[in-house]
Amino acid sequence: MPPFVTVAAYAPHGVGMLGAGIVSEVFDARGQGLPAFDFALCTDRPGEVRTDVGLPLLVSHGLERLAAADLVIALPWARFRTPPAPAVLEALVAAHARGALVAGHCVGAFALGAAGLLDGLRATTHWRFAALLAERHPEVTVEPDALYVDEGRVITGAGAAAGFDLCLHLLRREHGAATANAIARDLVLPSHRDGGQAQYLATPVPEDCRDERLADVLAWAREHLHEPLPVAELASRALMSRRSFARRFSAATGTTPHAWLLGLRLSRAEELLETTDLPVEEVARLVGYGSAAVLRAQFVRRRGVPPRVYRRSFTRVT
Repeated sequence: MPPFVTVAAYAPHGVGMLGAGIVSEVFDARGQGLPAFDFALCTDRPGEVRTDVGLPLLVSHGLERLAAADLVIALPWARFRTPPAPAVLEALVAAHARGALVAGHCVGAFALGAAGLLDGLRATTHWRFAALLAERHPEVTVEPDALYVDEGRVITGAGAAAGFDLCLHLLRREHGAATANAIARDLVLPSHRDGGQAQYLATPVPEDCRDERLADVLAWAREHLHEPLPVAELASRALMSRRSFARRFSAATGTTPHAWLLGLRLSRAEELLETTDLPVEEVARLVGYGSAAVLRAQFVRRRGVPPRVYRRSFTRVT
């Protein structure tokens, strides 16, 4: 299927104001060569919808928009413990059966669970309510620590600001790294956080690291991505032992130095493949892989396709 263009977010009474704001910001039409999404909030009956903070939203679209969209997102709402009306569940099932991507942000996952769309799959939600989701739906493998879980046409994400991670992952997966990175820059967000990263961290992710020594080293690593960058060298630049560096890095980012570097190299490779006509061999060199063969192996393992196929799918060279 082609990348999604129409996006519908289900916003019932009590919808989370933050969740509604996140999807509205990410899928707002921007121009400047970026996809022009057809975005709409929809609800059971069009009209005024009260948010979880009491502010009203005027929602113009009903469930027919939900059932017709390429991407459907169930937003968190205050009374998530009570399943949505049967008509809502039917609309979610109809969208999924038609081939739409269906996502649940935060406790929006409970709506997908009630619709039976999570049966036999892995899923996540806000860590506070992960045990409740598992209790309600024992046929679902709940991963309470994940930022998001991608099961193909069903994707779930963690709570609050992790909605940005969920949306950017969908953009990266369907529209490519250049689009996701451009929108992330516009919103002043980290361009990518891996879905397996912990939901709650002692300090922010690397792009916003408040540990000055770590932040300086990570900034240096981004500028020297074409070099080998062994962990021992990064630790030395941070004036730490390798063991102390790894422990401090994990506490600050929720991941390991190796995994962070791997994600950074692949993300940069994606952007170069999309936005330049550089040979794959040169892309491999610029992101720190010894050969095109190594890049290809990592790409196939982590992205499911070789670099040349990825380039044909997402190229933005004019």
